Amino acid sequence: MSLLQQLTLFARTTMAIAFLAFLAFSTPAFAMSAGEGCGGDCASCHSITLQEATTLLKDIGKVKSVNPAPVRGLFEVAIEQQGNTGYAYIDYGKKHIIAGQVFDIASRKVLGGPATAAAEAAKAPAQWVDPATVTKEHALLMGNPKGSKKLFVFTDPECPYCAKMHAELKKLVALEPDLAIYIKLYPLKMHPKAYDKARVILGEKSLKLLEQSFAGQPLPAPKGKDAKKPVDDTIKFAEAAGIKSTPTLVLSDGRIIPGFREAKAMQELLR
Repeated sequence: MSLLQQLTLFARTTMAIAFLAFLAFSTPAFAMSAGEGCGGDCASCHSITLQEATTLLKDIGKVKSVNPAPVRGLFEVAIEQQGNTGYAYIDYGKKHIIAGQVFDIASRKVLGGPATAAAEAAKAPAQWVDPATVTKEHALLMGNPKGSKKLFVFTDPECPYCAKMHAELKKLVALEPDLAIYIKLYPLKMHPKAYDKARVILGEKSLKLLEQSFAGQPLPAPKGKDAKKPVDDTIKFAEAAGIKSTPTLVLSDGRIIPGFREAKAMQELLR
Protein backbone atom coordinates (compact mmCIF):
# COMPACT_ATOMS: atom_id res chain seq x y z
CA MET A 1 0.00 0.00 0.00
CA SER A 2 1.43 3.39 -0.97
CA LEU A 3 1.87 6.24 1.49
CA LEU A 4 -0.98 8.16 -0.20
CA GLN A 5 -3.32 5.16 0.17
CA GLN A 6 -2.35 4.79 3.84
CA LEU A 7 -3.06 8.46 4.52
CA THR A 8 -6.41 8.24 2.70
CA LEU A 9 -7.44 5.17 4.70
CA PHE A 10 -6.38 6.88 7.94
CA ALA A 11 -8.40 9.99 7.09
CA ARG A 12 -11.51 7.97 6.28
CA THR A 13 -11.20 5.93 9.47
CA THR A 14 -10.76 9.09 11.55
CA MET A 15 -13.82 10.70 9.95
CA ALA A 16 -15.91 7.58 10.55
CA ILE A 17 -14.91 7.45 14.23
CA ALA A 18 -15.64 11.17 14.63
CA PHE A 19 -19.05 10.75 13.01
CA LEU A 20 -19.96 7.81 15.27
CA ALA A 21 -18.85 9.82 18.29
CA PHE A 22 -21.01 12.71 17.13
CA LEU A 23 -24.03 10.41 16.88
CA ALA A 24 -23.33 8.89 20.27
CA PHE A 25 -23.15 12.23 22.03
CA SER A 26 -25.75 14.16 20.04
CA THR A 27 -28.58 11.62 19.94
CA PRO A 28 -29.70 12.22 23.54
CA ALA A 29 -30.27 15.91 22.69
CA PHE A 30 -32.93 14.86 20.23
CA ALA A 31 -34.36 12.17 22.48
CA MET A 32 -34.58 14.20 25.68
CA SER A 33 -37.12 12.82 28.15
CA ALA A 34 -39.53 15.03 30.07
CA GLY A 35 -37.32 15.00 33.15
CA GLU A 36 -33.97 15.92 31.61
CA GLY A 37 -32.67 19.50 31.55
CA CYS A 38 -34.71 22.65 30.98
CA GLY A 39 -37.83 20.94 32.27
CA GLY A 40 -37.74 18.67 29.24
CA ASP A 41 -38.61 21.66 27.06
CA CYS A 42 -35.78 23.72 25.58
CA ALA A 43 -38.16 26.63 25.03
CA SER A 44 -38.58 26.98 28.80
CA CYS A 45 -34.93 28.06 29.01
CA HIS A 46 -35.09 30.51 26.12
CA SER A 47 -37.29 33.48 25.37
CA ILE A 48 -37.43 36.54 23.20
CA THR A 49 -39.69 39.56 23.57
CA LEU A 50 -41.36 41.47 20.78
CA GLN A 51 -39.13 44.44 21.65
CA GLU A 52 -35.97 42.31 21.37
CA ALA A 53 -37.03 40.95 17.99
CA THR A 54 -37.93 44.46 16.84
CA THR A 55 -34.46 45.70 17.78
CA LEU A 56 -32.72 42.76 16.11
CA LEU A 57 -34.67 43.13 12.87
CA LYS A 58 -35.13 46.90 12.77
CA ASP A 59 -33.37 47.17 9.39
CA ILE A 60 -35.48 44.42 7.82
CA GLY A 61 -39.06 45.36 8.65
CA LYS A 62 -41.70 45.76 11.34
CA VAL A 63 -41.99 42.72 13.61
CA LYS A 64 -45.68 41.96 14.10
CA SER A 65 -45.42 38.88 16.31
CA VAL A 66 -43.00 36.41 17.89
CA ASN A 67 -43.94 32.79 18.58
CA PRO A 68 -42.24 29.45 19.25
CA ALA A 69 -41.22 27.89 15.94
CA PRO A 70 -42.65 24.51 14.89
CA VAL A 71 -39.17 23.00 15.50
CA ARG A 72 -36.83 23.22 18.49
CA GLY A 73 -34.16 25.86 18.70
CA LEU A 74 -35.94 28.64 16.81
CA PHE A 75 -38.38 31.49 17.28
CA GLU A 76 -40.82 32.31 14.47
CA VAL A 77 -41.28 36.00 13.65
CA ALA A 78 -43.84 37.63 11.39
CA ILE A 79 -42.27 40.61 9.60
CA GLU A 80 -44.20 43.29 7.72
CA GLN A 81 -42.72 45.13 4.74
CA GLN A 82 -44.80 47.62 2.73
CA GLY A 83 -48.04 46.15 4.01
CA ASN A 84 -47.07 42.54 3.27
CA THR A 85 -46.23 39.93 5.89
CA GLY A 86 -43.46 37.36 5.62
CA TYR A 87 -42.00 34.86 8.07
CA ALA A 88 -38.48 34.19 9.30
CA TYR A 89 -36.78 32.36 12.17
CA ILE A 90 -34.33 33.53 14.84
CA ASP A 91 -32.12 31.00 16.62
CA TYR A 92 -32.17 30.70 20.41
CA GLY A 93 -28.75 32.35 20.52
CA LYS A 94 -30.24 35.40 18.74
CA LYS A 95 -27.28 35.47 16.38
CA HIS A 96 -28.84 34.25 13.14
CA ILE A 97 -31.98 34.78 11.10
CA ILE A 98 -33.26 32.11 8.72
CA ALA A 99 -35.53 33.00 5.82
CA GLY A 100 -37.67 30.37 4.14
CA GLN A 101 -40.09 27.58 4.92
CA VAL A 102 -39.89 24.72 7.42
CA PHE A 103 -41.08 21.39 6.02
CA ASP A 104 -42.03 18.21 7.85
CA ILE A 105 -40.01 15.43 6.20
CA ALA A 106 -42.64 12.73 6.69
CA SER A 107 -45.70 14.65 5.47
CA ARG A 108 -43.79 17.10 3.23
CA LYS A 109 -46.10 19.84 4.46
CA VAL A 110 -45.06 23.35 5.45
CA LEU A 111 -44.95 23.95 9.20
CA GLY A 112 -45.60 27.36 10.71
CA GLY A 113 -45.26 30.56 8.71
CA PRO A 114 -47.81 30.76 5.90
CA ALA A 115 -49.39 27.50 7.05
CA THR A 116 -50.12 29.05 10.45
CA ALA A 117 -51.26 32.26 8.80
CA ALA A 118 -53.66 30.34 6.58
CA ALA A 119 -55.15 28.60 9.61
CA GLU A 120 -55.53 31.92 11.41
CA ALA A 121 -57.04 33.53 8.33
CA ALA A 122 -59.57 30.73 8.13
CA LYS A 123 -60.72 31.62 11.67
CA ALA A 124 -60.77 35.37 11.03
CA PRO A 125 -63.88 37.25 9.88
CA ALA A 126 -64.17 37.11 6.11
CA GLN A 127 -63.45 40.13 3.93
CA TRP A 128 -65.91 40.89 1.18
CA VAL A 129 -66.03 42.84 -2.05
CA ASP A 130 -68.97 43.47 -4.35
CA PRO A 131 -68.64 40.56 -6.82
CA ALA A 132 -69.99 42.75 -9.61
CA THR A 133 -66.85 44.89 -9.36
CA VAL A 134 -64.48 41.96 -9.92
CA THR A 135 -64.30 41.63 -13.69
CA LYS A 136 -62.74 39.23 -16.17
CA GLU A 137 -61.09 42.19 -17.88
CA HIS A 138 -57.28 42.22 -17.73
CA ALA A 139 -57.15 38.61 -16.51
CA LEU A 140 -55.48 35.42 -17.71
CA LEU A 141 -57.83 32.48 -18.09
CA MET A 142 -57.12 29.01 -16.74
CA GLY A 143 -59.60 26.16 -16.98
CA ASN A 144 -62.96 26.09 -18.73
CA PRO A 145 -63.79 29.37 -20.52
CA LYS A 146 -67.49 28.44 -20.39
CA GLY A 147 -67.39 27.17 -16.81
CA SER A 148 -70.33 27.99 -14.59
CA LYS A 149 -68.05 28.19 -11.55
CA LYS A 150 -65.69 31.16 -11.31
CA LEU A 151 -62.66 31.93 -9.19
CA PHE A 152 -60.47 35.05 -9.25
CA VAL A 153 -56.83 34.84 -8.17
CA PHE A 154 -54.66 37.89 -7.49
CA THR A 155 -51.08 36.85 -8.07
CA ASP A 156 -47.61 38.39 -8.27
CA PRO A 157 -45.23 36.97 -10.93
CA GLU A 158 -42.33 37.05 -8.45
CA CYS A 159 -44.19 35.70 -5.41
CA PRO A 160 -42.94 32.21 -4.36
CA TYR A 161 -46.24 31.37 -2.67
CA CYS A 162 -48.09 32.38 -5.84
CA ALA A 163 -45.86 30.01 -7.80
CA LYS A 164 -46.63 27.23 -5.36
CA MET A 165 -50.37 27.89 -5.52
CA HIS A 166 -50.28 28.10 -9.31
CA ALA A 167 -49.40 24.39 -9.32
CA GLU A 168 -52.38 23.79 -7.02
CA LEU A 169 -54.64 25.73 -9.40
CA LYS A 170 -53.73 23.28 -12.15
CA LYS A 171 -54.79 20.43 -9.88
CA LEU A 172 -57.99 22.30 -9.06
CA VAL A 173 -58.87 22.60 -12.76
CA ALA A 174 -58.53 18.83 -13.07
CA LEU A 175 -60.81 18.37 -10.05
CA GLU A 176 -63.36 20.94 -11.27
CA PRO A 177 -63.86 20.71 -15.06
CA ASP A 178 -66.67 23.30 -14.88
CA LEU A 179 -64.39 25.94 -13.35
CA ALA A 180 -63.03 29.11 -14.95
CA ILE A 181 -60.10 30.68 -13.08
CA TYR A 182 -59.30 34.32 -13.81
CA ILE A 183 -55.75 35.29 -12.83
CA LYS A 184 -55.32 38.99 -12.09
CA LEU A 185 -51.71 40.17 -12.04
CA TYR A 186 -51.07 42.19 -8.91
CA PRO A 187 -47.34 43.07 -8.66
CA LEU A 188 -46.32 44.04 -5.14
CA LYS A 189 -43.91 46.88 -4.39
CA MET A 190 -41.68 44.50 -2.46
CA HIS A 191 -40.88 42.79 -5.79
CA PRO A 192 -39.45 45.63 -7.92
CA LYS A 193 -39.25 43.55 -11.13
CA ALA A 194 -42.79 42.21 -10.84
CA TYR A 195 -44.46 45.28 -12.35
CA ASP A 196 -42.64 45.06 -15.68
CA LYS A 197 -43.08 41.29 -15.74
CA ALA A 198 -46.82 41.73 -15.21
CA ARG A 199 -46.94 44.16 -18.13
CA VAL A 200 -45.18 41.72 -20.44
CA ILE A 201 -47.30 38.74 -19.36
CA LEU A 202 -50.56 40.64 -19.65
CA GLY A 203 -49.53 42.27 -22.92
CA GLU A 204 -49.06 38.80 -24.41
CA LYS A 205 -52.01 37.33 -22.45
CA SER A 206 -49.68 34.42 -21.78
CA LEU A 207 -49.94 31.84 -18.99
CA LYS A 208 -46.71 30.39 -20.36
CA LEU A 209 -44.83 33.62 -19.60
CA LEU A 210 -46.30 33.70 -16.09
CA GLU A 211 -45.09 30.16 -15.50
CA GLN A 212 -41.66 31.07 -16.86
CA SER A 213 -41.50 33.88 -14.31
CA PHE A 214 -42.55 31.50 -11.52
CA ALA A 215 -39.75 29.16 -12.66
CA GLY A 216 -37.21 32.00 -12.33
CA GLN A 217 -36.66 32.34 -16.07
CA PRO A 218 -36.04 35.79 -17.57
CA LEU A 219 -38.80 37.58 -19.48
CA PRO A 220 -38.41 40.11 -22.28
CA ALA A 221 -38.51 43.79 -21.39
CA PRO A 222 -41.86 45.59 -21.75
CA LYS A 223 -42.36 47.71 -24.85
CA GLY A 224 -43.54 51.29 -24.50
CA LYS A 225 -46.76 51.68 -22.57
CA ASP A 226 -48.05 48.25 -23.55
CA ALA A 227 -50.26 46.74 -20.79
CA LYS A 228 -49.32 49.48 -18.32
CA LYS A 229 -52.86 50.71 -17.72
CA PRO A 230 -54.36 47.21 -17.24
CA VAL A 231 -51.78 46.45 -14.55
CA ASP A 232 -52.35 49.83 -12.91
CA ASP A 233 -56.12 49.22 -12.92
CA THR A 234 -55.68 45.87 -11.17
CA ILE A 235 -53.39 47.42 -8.54
CA LYS A 236 -55.89 50.23 -7.95
CA PHE A 237 -58.79 47.78 -7.57
CA ALA A 238 -56.86 45.45 -5.24
CA GLU A 239 -55.77 48.28 -2.96
CA ALA A 240 -59.32 49.69 -2.82
CA ALA A 241 -60.67 46.23 -1.97
CA GLY A 242 -58.18 45.81 0.87
CA ILE A 243 -56.17 43.10 -0.86
CA LYS A 244 -52.69 43.55 0.57
CA SER A 245 -50.92 40.29 -0.22
CA THR A 246 -50.57 37.56 -2.79
CA PRO A 247 -51.83 35.06 -3.54
CA THR A 248 -55.40 36.11 -2.74
CA LEU A 249 -58.59 34.41 -3.88
CA VAL A 250 -61.86 36.19 -4.57
CA LEU A 251 -64.84 33.85 -4.71
CA SER A 252 -67.90 34.36 -6.88
CA ASP A 253 -69.87 35.61 -3.86
CA GLY A 254 -67.25 38.30 -3.18
CA ARG A 255 -65.40 36.65 -0.29
CA ILE A 256 -61.71 37.56 -0.13
CA ILE A 257 -59.48 34.68 0.96
CA PRO A 258 -55.79 35.64 1.39
CA GLY A 259 -52.92 33.18 1.42
CA PHE A 260 -51.79 29.91 -0.09
CA ARG A 261 -54.33 27.08 -0.37
CA GLU A 262 -53.98 23.53 -1.62
CA ALA A 263 -56.27 22.33 -4.42
CA LYS A 264 -58.58 20.35 -2.13
CA ALA A 265 -58.98 23.33 0.21
CA MET A 266 -59.87 25.59 -2.72
CA GLN A 267 -62.34 23.02 -3.97
CA GLU A 268 -64.10 23.16 -0.60
CA LEU A 269 -64.34 26.94 -0.86
CA LEU A 270 -66.16 26.61 -4.18
CA ARG A 271 -68.99 24.61 -2.60
